[in-house]
Amino acid sequence: MNKRVVIPVVVLIVAGIYTAGCSDLSIKLGIAKAKDPHVTLYGNVDIRQVELGFRVAGRIAQMKFEEGESVTAGTKLAELDARSFQDTVRGAEAEVARRTALLARFQAGSRPAEIEQAKARVSEVTADLERARQDLARQQLLVREGASAEVQREHAAASFAMATARLESTNKALQLTREGARREDIAEAKAGLAAAEASLSAAQTSLADSVLSAPSDGVILSRVREPGAIVGPSDIVFVLSLLKPVWVRAYVAEPLLGRVSPGMEVSVFSDTKPGKAYKGRIGFISPVAEFTPKSVETPELRTDLVYRMRVIVEDADQGLRQDMPVTVRLPIVEEG
Repeated sequence: MNKRVVIPVVVLIVAGIYTAGCSDLSIKLGIAKAKDPHVTLYGNVDIRQVELGFRVAGRIAQMKFEEGESVTAGTKLAELDARSFQDTVRGAEAEVARRTALLARFQAGSRPAEIEQAKARVSEVTADLERARQDLARQQLLVREGASAEVQREHAAASFAMATARLESTNKALQLTREGARREDIAEAKAGLAAAEASLSAAQTSLADSVLSAPSDGVILSRVREPGAIVGPSDIVFVLSLLKPVWVRAYVAEPLLGRVSPGMEVSVFSDTKPGKAYKGRIGFISPVAEFTPKSVETPELRTDLVYRMRVIVEDADQGLRQDMPVTVRLPIVEEG
C-alpha cells in the first residue's frame, strides 16, 4: 500500500522540477509566457569612458578639476606651460612676413628709379666707348705719321674693346631691370611662402594643443597627473566618463531574433528605482552569434547561442551608473 503511494508522489516531484526548469530556461532566453505581451531581457549599463591627454609634450602648468566634478563640452581641463609654443609661433610669423615681402618684391618688378639708374649707367658706358673710339682713331693717325709708337695704339684698341663689352653688359642689365624677376624666381618665392605658412599653422596648432579641453559633457573619474609633471603625447592626464550616450548591453536568444528589430522602443528598469521606466530604443543587434556570456551563463545555457544587443537610453540620468544591472522590457512583435 505504501509503495503505491510513493510512486505517484515521485512522479509529481519530477514533473514539478521539469516545469520549473523549463520556466527558468524561458526567462533566461527572454521568451515571454503566452499571455505576457512583453519580452524581458537582462543587461548592464555601458557608459563610455575616454582617456584624455595632450597631443604635444610639455610641463603641466594647471590642473583645473578634481575627481568627481562635472564638466561640459569645451571646458578647459588642464594647460601646459605655453611659452615655448608661443616663441615658435612668433618665429614662424616672422618667417611668413619675410617670405611675403620677398614675393611682393618679385611680383612688383623693378622700381622706376632702378630703371632710370640702369639707363644712366648705359649712357655713362656709351660715353666711355665714344672716348675710347676717339683715342683709338688718334693713335692710329699718330702711328701712321710716326709720331707715336705702336704700343700706344694697341693700348687704345684694348680700351675700346673693353668699353664695347661694358656697353653690351649694361644694355643687358637694363633689359633685365625692365623685365623684372623671372617666373622661376616668383614660383620659388611662392613655394617658400607656402612652406612658411604651413610651419606657422603647425606652430599655432601645437600652441592650441597645449590646452586640454573636455570633448563632451561628463564626470571626471580620475586625475592622473599634477601641475609640474612633464608629460608626452601618449600620457593620460584625466579619465572622463561621458554622460551621453548611455547604452545598455544585453543579449537576445536566437528564437526571438524575428521579433526584435533596430529602432524598437523599450523600457529600462534599474534595481535602485524599480518603479521608474527609462525610455530607450534598440540601436544595434549583432549579426554574429556568440556563446552565452559568463554573466548570464547557466549549465542549461552553456551551448546556447545569443546575439548581443545595444539599447540606447534616451532619458538617462544619474540613476544609471557604469556596469549597473538593468532589466529591459520590450513588446513582442509577431513574425510576419
